[in-house]
Amino acid sequence: MRILFVTSEIYPLVKTGGLADVSGALPAALRSQGADIRILVPGYPGILSRLNDAAECAILPEGRLLSGSMPDTGVPVFALEHRDYYWREGNPYLNGQGFDWPDNAARFGLLSKTAAHLASKHSPMEWKPDIVHCNDWQSGLAPAFMHFSETQAKSLMTIHNIAFQGNFSPDWVARLGLPESSFTMHGVEFHGHLSFLKAGLHYSNAITTVSPSYAREIQTHEMGCGMEGLLSWRKNEVHGILNGIDLAEWNPANDRHLAANYDAARLDAKIEVKRALQKRLGLEQNDHAPLLGVVSRLTYQKGLDLIDGCASGIFGQGAQLAVLGSGDHEFEREFLRLAENHPGKCAVSIGYDEALAHQIMAGADIFLMPSRFEPCGLNQMYGMRYGTPPVVRKTGGLADSVEDNETGFVFESASVDALLEAIGRAISCYRDNTAFRRIQKNGMDRDFGWGSSASAYLDLYESLLT
Repeated sequence: MRILFVTSEIYPLVKTGGLADVSGALPAALRSQGADIRILVPGYPGILSRLNDAAECAILPEGRLLSGSMPDTGVPVFALEHRDYYWREGNPYLNGQGFDWPDNAARFGLLSKTAAHLASKHSPMEWKPDIVHCNDWQSGLAPAFMHFSETQAKSLMTIHNIAFQGNFSPDWVARLGLPESSFTMHGVEFHGHLSFLKAGLHYSNAITTVSPSYAREIQTHEMGCGMEGLLSWRKNEVHGILNGIDLAEWNPANDRHLAANYDAARLDAKIEVKRALQKRLGLEQNDHAPLLGVVSRLTYQKGLDLIDGCASGIFGQGAQLAVLGSGDHEFEREFLRLAENHPGKCAVSIGYDEALAHQIMAGADIFLMPSRFEPCGLNQMYGMRYGTPPVVRKTGGLADSVEDNETGFVFESASVDALLEAIGRAISCYRDNTAFRRIQKNGMDRDFGWGSSASAYLDLYESLLT
């Protein structure tokens, strides 16, 4: 099967969140199982400068198409070069002040239109996909463009987070070249706006989410973000496939970012990573103080206000807290204030640092993920892989991947009291070395690789073609 995988970011070239991790790892896993897969991405400077053997392969109506390959996996890549749209420093979606680029509809409309063009009979490429696999709103118009063009290819839409929908003013329908007839409730219209995500959900041949629980949750009023009616109507085409993680990139036995390497048979070496992390962050050098780690976007969705709310209870149990992330400025200020008020016990790093993310994942004793909703989540899997049992709320992919008192600690209510109770259980277990080692090893023994997920995607592709 020939698969065109369309994404707006890809690790290790450009990353703002979990979509990049998935886009880097899933195509490689699909290729290893026999798929002829190519990745289509915007030609950001960070991508064009790091692709292997990048060279022009086609001239398109609005830009050049370059072909190359990923530097680590060799997966073939098409990069869409359009300097006015993609040659910008910083975040692919936001300007330096943290606001959406005003022309995002044009930028990602072009990405979607290019994906559909490559799947049509008008494509200048000899290679044409059987399946166009779209990811999140940035490529959501591709199934709509495919619907209104001449193509035999099928489309699949993956929802990584339904809260991000790509909603724009209706004048973009004509500006992007969609027919006026598409702007209806049974099309791209969503509460008077053009919605990239709605377009993908309506026109695609199948829909996937990144965990089975999330596939059910987004069909409810509480979690559907206004799309629940459409998703319930299409429920037979909605599939939940749990994400995997890159086992080569996230492996404590050979992680280059760590002060010491370890595995399930050599867990004693983990203490060296903890000591190095405490030193780097200015925390008290105390082997026995349970160190709680957070690597996250600092947003309400991630439940970061709950951690702030139970901070006194955390420090009252003799624990330390290490936080890495960025997001809402109010949350950033609150956590910085928390670190200022608890020197030696709390360290907060605003921004993203890949090496520090690995060091917190390995150096912490317990990982906190109290999300109000979580489509899949990867950090809880990284935590288990690194012998750092996660404390998670029972939602989405967290519910599908963490077992209470077996591989981590699970709580249900999105409240300070419920989180603090779960943290208390985790700390009590940490102080019982035998019980804690059992949970650590249970998590480290789980297979969170992409093999089974890739097989499920291949089965779904095959069903669309037959």
